[in-house]
Amino acid sequence: MAAEDGLRSREVSAMIKQGFIPSQALSFSPSRPVTTNASSLARGPFHSPSSSPSKTLSSPSPPHFSASASASSAEPAQQVLTRPTLFEMMSQEQHRLESSNALKSRLSKILSNAPFVNSIVANSVESDGDLGFGSGDVRLTVVSRDGFSVSMDVHGRVLAEKSRYFAEKLRRDRGVSHSVDIEISECDDLEVYVETVVLMYSEDLKKRLIGEGVDKVLGLLKVSSAIMFDIGISACLEYLEAVPWSNDEEEKVVSHLRQLQLHDSAAEVLHRVSAEPSTSSRTDDIFLRLLSGVLQAKDDKARREMKSLISRLLREEASDCSSDIDVSRDSLYHLCHRCLSSLILCLSEAAGPDEKKRDRGTLMAEIAREADNMHWIVEILIDKNMGDEFVKLWADQKELAILHSKIPTVYRHEISRVTAQLCVAMGKGLILVPKDTRLSLLSTWLEALYEDFGWMRRASRSMDKKLLEDGLGQTILTLPLPQQQAIFLNWFDRYLNKGDDCPDIQKAFEIWWRRAFIRQHGSELNNSHLQITVCGYPN
Repeated sequence: MAAEDGLRSREVSAMIKQGFIPSQALSFSPSRPVTTNASSLARGPFHSPSSSPSKTLSSPSPPHFSASASASSAEPAQQVLTRPTLFEMMSQEQHRLESSNALKSRLSKILSNAPFVNSIVANSVESDGDLGFGSGDVRLTVVSRDGFSVSMDVHGRVLAEKSRYFAEKLRRDRGVSHSVDIEISECDDLEVYVETVVLMYSEDLKKRLIGEGVDKVLGLLKVSSAIMFDIGISACLEYLEAVPWSNDEEEKVVSHLRQLQLHDSAAEVLHRVSAEPSTSSRTDDIFLRLLSGVLQAKDDKARREMKSLISRLLREEASDCSSDIDVSRDSLYHLCHRCLSSLILCLSEAAGPDEKKRDRGTLMAEIAREADNMHWIVEILIDKNMGDEFVKLWADQKELAILHSKIPTVYRHEISRVTAQLCVAMGKGLILVPKDTRLSLLSTWLEALYEDFGWMRRASRSMDKKLLEDGLGQTILTLPLPQQQAIFLNWFDRYLNKGDDCPDIQKAFEIWWRRAFIRQHGSELNNSHLQITVCGYPN
């Protein structure tokens, strides 16, 4: 065991000495700093495989990594521990070289098809044919932020003709010397800059851009804008206007165009995502048309899909503070009154003489459809915080409630989902209405909800039984205590007789009981003990 430990200790010591493991104990004398030249770990500066003097690819001299530490005890231990090891420096250098080689390969490919490949006649680009530009008279060097550079012998007349930036620069420089060297430093994207220069020689830029990605064209647009290459700007904008965008690409396109401030020239592209500000009346018209189309749809599957889609879009719009969609209350309540009228007509027919009725299945389907339409519109009203007025509207539907009681449950139970929906919203505090309105709602529709609950529970897959029971219980508990008492005592008798076919609001019943007989907050207010109050059940 001692021999093995000794062997491991020697191995670790060797790795520390070789620089593969950092050690707090390992320090360097401040008078003799140790410098590691990364060029000793890899090949030196590289050049393009092409021997042509018209273009040169070069990499910056490799960075020097130094590691030194003071023997002074004042140096924080954390600095020693975070000093890169030799292995880490080698890995970083390897990654840098791989990136440089990959960039060199891509640039070589771009330049191998450049019209200025041959210093006499450029005919290597098949689509452009024999261009005959002659020998390049401008040495253009483009340097990236990390020091990688490309030199190209290009033609001053092409640069001056295509780019207002180069035209001005050449006009100034040629007044000083016949031989012109231009250097572009701190380039963000060397590859795109070089490709833009190559594109300046093309006679059909639109054709050259076919098949390129949106990101690539945005890069070309940025460089073209910087050097005032107007034909390039137009070609990039035409491409962006015609090609489809993904969601991510759309964000990039809008962001780039706004940053570049191309104004009128970019307007055609941005028309895809923006339009003239619409008036609220026009928004209402569009919204009303969409919802009316869904309510009157003949295909049930398509109707369900469009309901789901519009609901999701409206919820996204509600969560987006920058959205300018403002659908008026009047439009939504216009649809509510339309649905109510249709429901009354359907229930009147169902409650009428048998000889005047349509087919039973057809009538059931139409009532269910109109009730579902109403349920959907109310859902939108609640999501847009406009449901308060509908509570009163629904509470006042005495005629509809009477017709509801005259037809079989199998026809009518979908209508009670609207009452359940309102109770859930009020129980969550999403709809705030006066207590008289809440009491009126329960007076008109609570009995019908009790009667239909069994059918709703069995037939409606979308109904959440617990959510309904909690919402109903909380709504009842918002009423004055005497009204709570009347409703809960009535529910108690009904639940004993109906069981699962009656909503289970035991939790709310317990709260009422404690309020009435245990906590007795009323005694603190009027110095009298609250007793069971005689109050008629709302009907």
